[in-house]
Amino acid sequence: MNSSKIIASLVTLVFFFTLLYFLFPGAVDLKLPSINWPKLNTAQVESSATKKSRKANSNTRKNIDHTPKIIDSYKGVDVYYNGKTSNVYGRNTTKDGYNIGLKYQCVEFVKRFYYEHYNHKMPNSYGHAKEFFDYSIPDGGFNTSRGLKQFKNNSAYQPSKGAIIVFGSASFNQYGHVAIISDVGSDFVEIIQQNPGPNNRSRGEYKLTNQGGKWKIHDNHIVGWLSF
Repeated sequence: MNSSKIIASLVTLVFFFTLLYFLFPGAVDLKLPSINWPKLNTAQVESSATKKSRKANSNTRKNIDHTPKIIDSYKGVDVYYNGKTSNVYGRNTTKDGYNIGLKYQCVEFVKRFYYEHYNHKMPNSYGHAKEFFDYSIPDGGFNTSRGLKQFKNNSAYQPSKGAIIVFGSASFNQYGHVAIISDVGSDFVEIIQQNPGPNNRSRGEYKLTNQGGKWKIHDNHIVGWLSF
């Protein structure tokens, strides 16, 4: 049998079995041996460019200095830049356990200033900024929680340097705000503050007036101030 006849016979057989398989699929078993292909772990597949980018980002994060920077100072007490107002770097406490406050919120600076400059510890060392002011206390009365006299905005008493100025809660800040009065003129007060927000300055100035013997700092959110 020559090669042409052999090829013709093979083609005929292939055609016959193929036709038989499609007409009677149960009559012919044409199962191919299964191959156990290795499973692809996509987590392990990473391009060289991706690896380099990931490594660069990792190194960048490691090199970031998260330590707050000193941006101002008043009577030797430093003010720190806190970035976002919600940032907290742990709690600041003294060696004897007095709670200064959360680093580096506005309350922490005010209480640290009174502790370091005046050696004053507040009987109540906790609470949000707005809670420094007790509305039940009359103008010039004593705030026992803070160990200081309290004055309402529109007070018979002129605000003084070193006083704690208290801002009440607002739609944009439910916790309130506190700062230290760093300067007082006949028609203005200057404050120094910590954590006013990333785009605000550590110093601010407000108009001060005396009408009918009442001293008023012109800002709708200022509820009053505390001092010795």
